[in-house]
Amino acid sequence: MIVDIAIGDAYGAGFEFAPREKIERFNTLMRFVPHETGIAAGHYTDDTQMSIAVCEVLLSGGPASSDEFAEAFVRCYRRDPRQGYAKGLQGLFDQSRDGRHFRSLIRPGSRRNGAAMRSVPLGLLASVAEIDQVSRSQAVVTHDTPEGILSSKVVALMVHYALYQDKAVAELARLVERDTGFRLRGDWHGEVECDAIQTLHAVHTALLNNRSTSGLLRDCVNYGGDVDSVAAIAMGVASVSLDYVDDTPDVLRRGLEAGPYGQPFLLQLDDSLRKRFPRLASRSR
Repeated sequence: MIVDIAIGDAYGAGFEFAPREKIERFNTLMRFVPHETGIAAGHYTDDTQMSIAVCEVLLSGGPASSDEFAEAFVRCYRRDPRQGYAKGLQGLFDQSRDGRHFRSLIRPGSRRNGAAMRSVPLGLLASVAEIDQVSRSQAVVTHDTPEGILSSKVVALMVHYALYQDKAVAELARLVERDTGFRLRGDWHGEVECDAIQTLHAVHTALLNNRSTSGLLRDCVNYGGDVDSVAAIAMGVASVSLDYVDDTPDVLRRGLEAGPYGQPFLLQLDDSLRKRFPRLASRSR
């Protein structure tokens, strides 16, 4: 799961808000590409790092409270500072001593997609009631808005339905609407802003239109805009769904960064998640 999220994030990062010409020329899945802001080819961004923090809270065995999530977000960033965060949020992390200090500094009124982008691991929770509680707890740390909280829950529910109920992608919109009242669109086209609701529609549309991870990844990037978040979420959902053939090119799996928190660390984290959540082992590739 986390490796797939990282591949989607790292591949998409090279194309985030890039000119259409770059997307048309290089969105071939033949290699990772760097971003002009300095993100190196094959390096993941905040989407994966904050998903790692969510995983570490779930694996800790302690309460999945807002304070615990805030502490994990700060810890993961400070041990491995990296690019990709919004400048304001990154500045707060640079200032923060710990999670409590971070919460005293931030004004969590964002309607952007930061709460959604890190919510794929929450789908590992075994009940919808628990997802409702924990998705809210993690979202309000940075996105204490109806859109932020809803987007976190919707992403987690998509994963949960696919993993625990073996639901097909075509059924996800109905189930999400049943449990949240929110209707996922399946006709998104065009650029995706850093917007929680747009991101949900774009992810869902890409999932509906593909049955392989390679096609999914290319379609996510072809939207343009905040494509690393769209690709990270979509690849995370696909990693637990029975609907997808895993044909992600080996060049991308091999090319993912290999530093202290790179691919070996992510593989180990995936192993820990499979042990903690045995249902995930049934989706191992």
